[in-house]
Amino acid sequence: MNQTIVIEVQRYRPEQDPHPWWQSFELDYLPEMSVLDALHRIKDRHDSGLAYRWSCRMAICGSCGLMVDGVPRLGCKTFLRDYYPNSIRLGPLAHFPIERDLIVDLRDFVDKLAAVKPYLIRAAQDEQPSEPRRQTPTQLARFLPFAQCISCGLCYAACPEYGLDNRFFGPAALALLHRYNRDSRDQGRAERLPVMNSEDGVWGCTFVGYCSQVCPKGVDPAAAINQGKITSLIDYVRHLVGLSPARSGPDATREAEG
Repeated sequence: MNQTIVIEVQRYRPEQDPHPWWQSFELDYLPEMSVLDALHRIKDRHDSGLAYRWSCRMAICGSCGLMVDGVPRLGCKTFLRDYYPNSIRLGPLAHFPIERDLIVDLRDFVDKLAAVKPYLIRAAQDEQPSEPRRQTPTQLARFLPFAQCISCGLCYAACPEYGLDNRFFGPAALALLHRYNRDSRDQGRAERLPVMNSEDGVWGCTFVGYCSQVCPKGVDPAAAINQGKITSLIDYVRHLVGLSPARSGPDATREAEG
């Protein structure tokens, strides 16, 4: 007799459902199956109308984020063997509006990522450098831990502050802001200060730290935000004594770390 496992999926079809509801599916259990594989099996053999996001199946694209027994996870990186023989509950990412079944509206998340200007900014006179902008291994190490984000949104589903008030810029956006502020090639720190110093910036974080626990790529947004608070405080003190904001790049990084 084949072993089976029960998968409970939260369903919501806005054209006919007044509220989300749960539907159970019993599948053949294979220890090598991921949660994403289970969703494919449900869609292929049980309900072709099941809606969910996925793309690469290799924990790179970040598309298949969902709640697995109440914990934000990537479907492709979460395996049935870690839950068997118990049933598994799959729901859409918390703190986002549900569009359909396991699909949520991520526009607010994407807008916040864009708002921190997540790209290298250079002075106008340096638009065409005469030589490559080289970095030492030490300079690379300053921002590399915060450069692995795949924009999956799991940290937002884990963040209680974002759940209470979505004006908070949130873990991924603030970690991305910190990543570029620490880059020795960047000169755009002053342009990001309004976001970092705002009530909805780094000071909106209550440092629960759950965002770092659920990150599938080992990024530590909680650490990035706390380091951003140090940078913000230094800029505030400089302003009080009449100094201009600290420069971007390695000099600013040494100030914040010192």
